[in-house]
Amino acid sequence: MRQGLDYPEVELATKIRVKYIRALEQEDFDVLPGDTYIRGFLRTYADYLGLDGQVYVEEYASRFAPDRREEGPQERIRRRRRDRGVERRAVVLALLGIAALTALVIVAWKYGGASGSGTPPTVGQSNRKTPTALVLRGVGTGTYVEVRRRSQSGQVLLQATVPRGATEQLTGSRFFLAVRHPAGLRVTLGGRAVSLPARPNLRVVVTPSRTIRVGG
Repeated sequence: MRQGLDYPEVELATKIRVKYIRALEQEDFDVLPGDTYIRGFLRTYADYLGLDGQVYVEEYASRFAPDRREEGPQERIRRRRRDRGVERRAVVLALLGIAALTALVIVAWKYGGASGSGTPPTVGQSNRKTPTALVLRGVGTGTYVEVRRRSQSGQVLLQATVPRGATEQLTGSRFFLAVRHPAGLRVTLGGRAVSLPARPNLRVVVTPSRTIRVGG
């Protein structure tokens, strides 16, 4: 003001925009781009007015700089990228943690009911027993057969003539058989041969351990 200068003239001479000049005068440093720009503008403006620019820079540094560790545009961009990278890594780690926890829960649920050893079954092995099968194979001229589940009054599984070369297979471990001509039939249960008495119209109950004749 003492030198009779106006803002447009100062702006033209210093290449500092008017709004930044006003901010320097009012110590409104948040308006300026960053700490480096503030120091440069202070020095340039003071030197233009015929003052010692270094004095104003040191004054600014002692009063404001410790609380204003502002970065330039490139530094701010790099910081934002670092922050986003940290956030992305945190999200990935969180997802991996959730996946690992889910896998542990599934394993615990799947094998938690196992016996005291706590060792899960080996892959490729099965704890289930192979179902026992009754196999009837026609030989000679074949024969008529009636098969029921467990006993003479049980569910009917088969009523048919088994001709020579034909095979019938039924799943189970105990059966009632009525065989018209036992000589025309070969029987296995669970892979073991069942010996049938050579008696027409034979009635038996067969199990993996024994064959029981039924009267009548």
